Amino acid sequence: MKRLIVALVTGLLMAVWVESAVAKEPLIDTIQKRGVIRVGMSTFVPWAMRDKGGRLIGFEIDVARQLAKDMEVDVEFVPTNWSGIIPALLTGKFDVIIGGMGITPKRNLKVNFSIPYDYSGMSMVSHKSRSKGLSTFEDFNQKSITIAARTGTTAAMAAKKQFPKANLRFFENESQALQELYLGRVHAVVASAPLPRFQALKYPGKLTVPISRAFTKEPIGFAVRKGDVDTLNFFNNWIRVKEAEGFLAETKAYWFETRDWEDRVK
Repeated sequence: MKRLIVALVTGLLMAVWVESAVAKEPLIDTIQKRGVIRVGMSTFVPWAMRDKGGRLIGFEIDVARQLAKDMEVDVEFVPTNWSGIIPALLTGKFDVIIGGMGITPKRNLKVNFSIPYDYSGMSMVSHKSRSKGLSTFEDFNQKSITIAARTGTTAAMAAKKQFPKANLRFFENESQALQELYLGRVHAVVASAPLPRFQALKYPGKLTVPISRAFTKEPIGFAVRKGDVDTLNFFNNWIRVKEAEGFLAETKAYWFETRDWEDRVK
């Protein structure tokens, strides 16, 4: 009887161990078996945008497509509201966030990040007539000034930190914030560079960049669910290889330093 109980307990423990091992199959292996990597992203110019035919284009899109190509799998993009993108990752709606996500301690408590594949910084674009005479951080950090940013982003965090006295308004996407700026309902919009500069170049009679330098610098990484060292190892080494090959620098230069792609966008 004793031997039977020991055998049953041992068998049960083995079954639990096998089930646990299967459940914890590295995501990188799951993706290869599935033949598709699902990428969570949100639209940010010029990271991810729709062209005139409705196809996704942009820096992050090129990065994700190259990653899928090197993995010999297809890529499926899952557009997601930025405010809910981490919860969507955690519930398994996609495999990885490749969407210009800044690495922050607060986010890192919920997800794991790859090494940086890019660096970004916050900048500001303002309404030319409403911001006339405003040229310093102190000028904009006043109760009479209204500044907009996209909710849930590091731009929102930077606005809160840099302009604590200003009237801050947050929107679900940048197009809403920029629309308020075009209409003169806010003085300025804080967003990741180079968007502010692009907007000022696009509407030179209405918009301007009042402060030329970016006022933050933040590392950008892939975000994945916790507890998967194999997948994180692959992503980290893929970034190192693409950096060494010059792919990341060349791709960023096209999207961030030229306007050759502008005619392709809606």
